[in-house]
Amino acid sequence: MIYEGKAITVKEIEGGIAQLNFDLQGESVNKFNRLTIEELGAAAEALKSQKNLKGLVVTSSKDSFIVGADITEFTELFAGSEEDLVANNLKANEVFNAIEDLPVPTVTAINGIALGGGFEMCLATDYRVMAPKAKVGLPEVKLGIFPGFGGTVRLSRLVGVDNAVEWIAGGTENRADAALKTGAVDAVVEADKLVDAAVAIINQCNEGKLDHMGRREEKKGKIKLNAMESMMAFEISKAFVAGKAGKNYPAPVEAIKTMQKHASLTRDKAIEVEAKGFAKMAKTNVAACLVGLFLNDQALKKKASAWEKEASDVNLAAVLGAGIMGGGVAFQSALKGTPIIMKDINQDGIKLGLNEAKKLLSKRVAKGKMNADKMGDVLNNITPTLNYGDFKNVDLVVEAVVENPKVKDAVLRETEDAVREDTILTSNTSTISINLLAKNLKRPENFCGMHFFNPVHMMPLVEVIRGEKTSDRAIATTVAYAKAMGKTPIVVNDCPGFLVNRVLFPYFGGFAALVRDGADFQKIDKVMEKFGWPMGPAYLLDVVGMDTARHANEVMADGFPDRMKADFKSAIDVMFENDRYGQKNDKGFYRYEEDKKGKPKKVVDEETYKLIEPVVNGSKDFDEEEIIARMMIPLCLETVRCLEDNIVEDPADADMGLIYGIGFPPFRGGALRYIDDMGVDKFVELADKYADLGPLYAPTEKLREMAKTGKKFFG
Repeated sequence: MIYEGKAITVKEIEGGIAQLNFDLQGESVNKFNRLTIEELGAAAEALKSQKNLKGLVVTSSKDSFIVGADITEFTELFAGSEEDLVANNLKANEVFNAIEDLPVPTVTAINGIALGGGFEMCLATDYRVMAPKAKVGLPEVKLGIFPGFGGTVRLSRLVGVDNAVEWIAGGTENRADAALKTGAVDAVVEADKLVDAAVAIINQCNEGKLDHMGRREEKKGKIKLNAMESMMAFEISKAFVAGKAGKNYPAPVEAIKTMQKHASLTRDKAIEVEAKGFAKMAKTNVAACLVGLFLNDQALKKKASAWEKEASDVNLAAVLGAGIMGGGVAFQSALKGTPIIMKDINQDGIKLGLNEAKKLLSKRVAKGKMNADKMGDVLNNITPTLNYGDFKNVDLVVEAVVENPKVKDAVLRETEDAVREDTILTSNTSTISINLLAKNLKRPENFCGMHFFNPVHMMPLVEVIRGEKTSDRAIATTVAYAKAMGKTPIVVNDCPGFLVNRVLFPYFGGFAALVRDGADFQKIDKVMEKFGWPMGPAYLLDVVGMDTARHANEVMADGFPDRMKADFKSAIDVMFENDRYGQKNDKGFYRYEEDKKGKPKKVVDEETYKLIEPVVNGSKDFDEEEIIARMMIPLCLETVRCLEDNIVEDPADADMGLIYGIGFPPFRGGALRYIDDMGVDKFVELADKYADLGPLYAPTEKLREMAKTGKKFFG
């Protein structure tokens, strides 16, 4: 044994060739934490002093190669000064450089996922061989940073500026064929042949058939472009990426600027430039929010995994109501491998649901994500029916009929009589109380909410809603089924609107009052889109549907009359009364026309202004700050109330629900982190400025207490 640690071992395998193997003890995956980097440095020292060394093969004993840096260490690390961050990166880079500078040919055998620091490790060796199912990439921009272990330096010299920009600024995970095509890896061989292939490359180097030193010097040298070519390549890339990433995500453009700065430098100087750029990004609020988001997501996954242990198996599911929603649920379940019965009361409904599933599958085939055989298999996983014939074999039912308590009550009671005593019943209601729907059930302990978001195949969130009598088994089984469908489940307690809609409707309330007070709805949309929302509130209402919004708003107003019952007629009411339901009938706040791809494109409609004139108090030009404040305060305060009312377990659940459920700007981290970043005291001060707008703008007593004592929601 040449070296033995807790994450890395080095031993001789054959004819003077050493194998450096990553196998982090006590972890299911390899990652670059402090320990691993220290051990890699010690292993490099041990290899340097090894006599008669002929080559080095780098391998992993885990299913993945190295998933990247240990992100749990980032929060503490990024809290340091920029100078400390630069020093930290340069120290880590000494270790990667020591591997790169070994006096023998080096090859990495990539057996599985190699991302971020994991792929930077691969880039430090002379050659790379990769298994067909492995993936490589530098996805750091998704955390608001960019590669800091030499990735921007080595990749740009290895695959050229255009490819490096695409990989680094896009944060893509790349399959073996793409990696081979760009030259990021040198060969693709079956996983069990990787070490043999690596040894063969080392032997060819030692026989003089391959020039590993020439290859190495190229990777350590300057980018081979003249000044004009370099300027063109980088300037065009910057303009394109800036347009795509937008101002709210600075890391992709900063990564390109960093590559441009070090293009004419050799490795050691180039790495200094990279370290400075990395530190600058690590200190941004965007990085703090995106890292927080990643950690919150990990915490959510842990909770779901804990529930899974208590879950009953779901081998056959059923969905009641075969509309767009029912068809979407059936598609998602069948696609992910759980067969599902789709029941409706008439053949037209069945046809609609099956067409929805077929349409979604056809798109996958057209994009090459699936072949026709696989499409057939998925469709065969959906069994349409007009009766309860096979329901005795069903393990879990999703009720997705119209949003009407009486209809839902009748359907749920009927279904309860048709299924086994241990079958879990769930309702895909978006607003109606689970306790109310459970009232007439014989087995309320087997019942909970399972709220999907539209469109089901795209929206990652599922709210699993616990009623007063819901058992842990019902929650656990529903969480496990949501996870099996590829969704992110969040467990919430029952109340009108649950978490997401309860928080969304005060936001719409803020919008309605702004329009009443003379703000232009188009300007509100533009300001909120610039703030980071995927669409402004008027556009979002058109997408949700004015009839749906109006109905949900009535439920919310009944549930929270003190702050959600409006004392004025709003523009939303006017749209509803004039049958302007939004995209579903091509007119709402905007008109909708089909674009070339057959998707609805919004067009300004002057008719809207005439219709809402009677409910608008003149015209007023609000500045951006005021629009943002009046929109965001109600949403943030309702999130605070959900936490205080124990609707959600913790701040992470609340923020992730908003990001996954309504597209809260990810770079802002969620409503509670947004309050933290502003400062709880400053937020309370801002809310008090708008006290005359009513209870939607009134901070809770607990929040006022937090403001006084300097407490935060996160750390």
